Amino acid sequence: MFLLILGIVLLLFSTRIPLQQTNIPNVAKLQKGIKLVGILLILVGILSTSVKQIDAGHIGVQSLFGKIQSRVLYSGLNIVNPLVEVKEVDVRTQNYTMSGVHDEGTKEGDDAIRVLTKDGLEVTIDLSVLFRVNDKQATRLVQEIGLEYEDKIIRPVTRTKIRDNAVYYDAIELYSTRRDEFQNRIFKGIDDEFVKRGLILENLLVRNIALPQAVKLTIESKINAEQDAQKMQFVLQKEKQEAERKRVEAQGIADYQRIINEGLTDKQLRYEQIKAYKELSLSENAKVIIMPEKSGNVIIDAK
Repeated sequence: MFLLILGIVLLLFSTRIPLQQTNIPNVAKLQKGIKLVGILLILVGILSTSVKQIDAGHIGVQSLFGKIQSRVLYSGLNIVNPLVEVKEVDVRTQNYTMSGVHDEGTKEGDDAIRVLTKDGLEVTIDLSVLFRVNDKQATRLVQEIGLEYEDKIIRPVTRTKIRDNAVYYDAIELYSTRRDEFQNRIFKGIDDEFVKRGLILENLLVRNIALPQAVKLTIESKINAEQDAQKMQFVLQKEKQEAERKRVEAQGIADYQRIINEGLTDKQLRYEQIKAYKELSLSENAKVIIMPEKSGNVIIDAK
């Protein structure tokens, strides 16, 4: 644009040089040279302002004298009206983080979201919003909101929807049992608002939910009690299994003794006695003395 304006100025200046009233030699040649330079600058200025390069991942929104044009410029080289102003809009996935950790969020300092829950407790939430600009509605976005959509839409809508939905949950529910439900609920509410503005919500990440210290202690005590109960349940289950094992073992021994008692006869016992005598008699270091049968005694001398 600068070259175009400079060329027009030189062209106008060359036509205003007074040829008859000047004493400068070769004024005609000078006038012709200035005019030629002005024309060249105008041509270069027109070419440079008529060709716009849009980087990858961006689109161009044209503005002519403050009026947004409907035609969107996509990445690459585009031929445009040299008088239009082109505003590049990032259509890639963007991240807006609100965190209580210093230098972790989009804004410096503590930018976490503090909400009141159903039970009246204050809970601190760290959140990341993944979004992108809808290229088909980029012209409307720029016309109605401008390029400051993070401060005008992303941040206030997200914080408001979180506060509006947190009142339906207890603090402990947000922290544990109903966290996914809460995240899905605020996702839907934020997505509805983004669509109206020409934005697309890709994901909503609840990074951290910080509870009051008193609630933390209560939860920790509850968790410890549950762990102790589970440990005791395990011990009782183990003892029960051990008692069952002993009962089965005792039943097996009783069954064995009953079978032996029912199957043994005097003749069987006499037969087993004779076999034992035979094995003892074959030993080189033992002397076997067989007593009368009524005594029922067997003396074994190992000398």
